[in-house]
Amino acid sequence: MDKYYYMVAQLPTLVFDRDPGMDIPTFLEEAGKWLSRRDFDALKDADLNDLDTEKGETKTLRSYRDFEHSLRYRIAAWRRSMRGGEALRRPDFPASLVKEGNPLDVEKKLLRHRWNFIEAMETEHDFDLDFLILYFLKLQILDRLSRFDAKRGIASYDDIVGAEYVAGDPSSSGSTEKDDHDST
Repeated sequence: MDKYYYMVAQLPTLVFDRDPGMDIPTFLEEAGKWLSRRDFDALKDADLNDLDTEKGETKTLRSYRDFEHSLRYRIAAWRRSMRGGEALRRPDFPASLVKEGNPLDVEKKLLRHRWNFIEAMETEHDFDLDFLILYFLKLQILDRLSRFDAKRGIASYDDIVGAEYVAGDPSSSGSTEKDDHDST
């Protein structure tokens, strides 16, 4: 497998829940300069949310996808058991990931759990394609975390609620009948 010393050496260090200093398009553009066509195609296939294993994917990517599939399956089984009123005696994942906190806290804890798994896999790779795939997965986690911005969320909510309000009453222009009568 090819080694990509120069590319890896220029990458910023990634820290969970901190600005990576590089966005995904910039990373892929840079990778396109350094990687062989085959390796670049393998890198682009490393999607954090894609669980489908593919022929020819690296062992590292397959391990991540197996981990992700297993995590989702175990969480779903735990949630089914909780809805049925029966708690799993010993869930085979840290139940505190999904038990405690609001949905945002739970999502962040799950992303941190994925991050830790990826970091553990990184110890076996230094300057190879697998390191770059793991780096790309971490970059995707940071991109997702960056979307959890309160101001952007409120603006998005207001846009949706406003659009639904207008869609529910096509004649609505923001004023009420009372307002229209009071102005005469």
